[in-house]
Amino acid sequence: EQLAVAAYLLGDETGSSAAWEDAYRAYLDSGDRANAARCSFWLALVSMLRGQMAHAGGWLSRAESAVGTDLDCSATGYLLIPELIGALEADAPSVARDLAIQAADIADRFDDRDLSAMAMLGHAQALIALGETAAGTARLDEVMLSVAGGDVGPIASGIVYCAVILECMQIFDLARATEWTEALSAWCDAQPDLVPYRGQCLVHRSQLQQAGGDWPAAADTVESACRRLAEPPHPALGLAYYQMAELHRLAGDFEAATAAYRRASRHGCEPMPGLALLELHRGEVDAATAAILRASSESTPSTTRPALLAAAVEIHTEAHDLAAARGAADELAQLASASKSEVLRAMADHSLGTVVLAQGEPARALEHLRAAAEAWQRVQMPYEAARTGVALALSCIALGDPTTASVEFENARETFIELGARPELARLHTIISGIDAARSAEPPAAAAVLSARELEVLAHIASGKTNREIAAELVISPHTASRHVENIFAKLGVTGRAAATAYAYEHDLL
Repeated sequence: EQLAVAAYLLGDETGSSAAWEDAYRAYLDSGDRANAARCSFWLALVSMLRGQMAHAGGWLSRAESAVGTDLDCSATGYLLIPELIGALEADAPSVARDLAIQAADIADRFDDRDLSAMAMLGHAQALIALGETAAGTARLDEVMLSVAGGDVGPIASGIVYCAVILECMQIFDLARATEWTEALSAWCDAQPDLVPYRGQCLVHRSQLQQAGGDWPAAADTVESACRRLAEPPHPALGLAYYQMAELHRLAGDFEAATAAYRRASRHGCEPMPGLALLELHRGEVDAATAAILRASSESTPSTTRPALLAAAVEIHTEAHDLAAARGAADELAQLASASKSEVLRAMADHSLGTVVLAQGEPARALEHLRAAAEAWQRVQMPYEAARTGVALALSCIALGDPTTASVEFENARETFIELGARPELARLHTIISGIDAARSAEPPAAAAVLSARELEVLAHIASGKTNREIAAELVISPHTASRHVENIFAKLGVTGRAAATAYAYEHDLL
């Protein structure tokens, strides 16, 4: 048994399984059916976590045979855990909750702390699935205290930690996930050969590092995840490649991002919304729009829908389809209102602020953007805070406050440089250059270069109308409206609707 545990912690899962099998047979030969059943359970669970469901089923059957109908031992509680997992996957949280309570009672009778931890974990997962999020997260905290305190065995600790992180990520509770990750990091760092965490939680560790602004560590973690999940291919391998692609995209390595998105797709992970955002970064707005429309129209899990909606807001705004952008922002706001996640609320406020600003209402946009900025600071997500800062600056420009805008722009620029966010840095440079060009232009000359029709279109832009709405209002084709908008941007030296609106008000063109 000790060899099995040591091999598992070193990442030698084949050697670990062989040792567990030896222990199982030795216990069975000596008549110790309770410990034989327990060893068989661990073999089943480890196989299940590796996606080897046939092996898992075989070892569970052996565990059940060892226990029989007459043996009262902790193994009877362990055998409830696969049923509990099955109930959660079958969307039967009430059944899962009852099984968790039964397993916890058995754990208490036999003073089995590993079983107690897994039962408590299952109870927490069931409560969250039942909508009792506060009670569920309290249970997650309780079981993690046991793990962090060393009361739980190392294999069970790794399994519990991974499940807790996954649960936190699904409810967008990044602060809780980060806190428990930091609590266990010192123990892991003190044992450099230790491989206690594997599977999907390793990908989520990378996501947490990315959110916290440590992109080099996030890249190292996801590379390790891809290596560990590759042989045999783990169900989370596609997600690992998607996370790798996201880091490449954010850093501006578009070729590496494209290759990683393809690998993600090959291993069963839908590469959205990242792939659509990559097209947007490349300037392929039509391709990005088509991709996000297709992805948004399909049924998506509640855990991935918010990111898809946030990307849709960004892409539709860039495509000047403010009706579609507002629809996505409103749906995201509805999801956030039904959640206690500060991250979700910040995403919704940023998206709403972006759309309202594009619609020509900078004062109202500031309300949402300030709320988002404060939330990003609280949850310590610098990249998101910097992006919101850029939108805040544009709102201030539109309201005639270049001093505050300059502070926000500089703060965002420093953050993007520190992170290595080259696409956002380039975008910021373009925005500032456009604003500087607009400020340096003489108002009479600027007004003179715009035709009467273009001034009319500019007024509609400032009122927040989309190209299609402008076309309907002026009884012209959408193509003609789009050409007028592009000509206005070029003549005024601006790069978007918000900047054009700000220029128009600053120079009394309306």
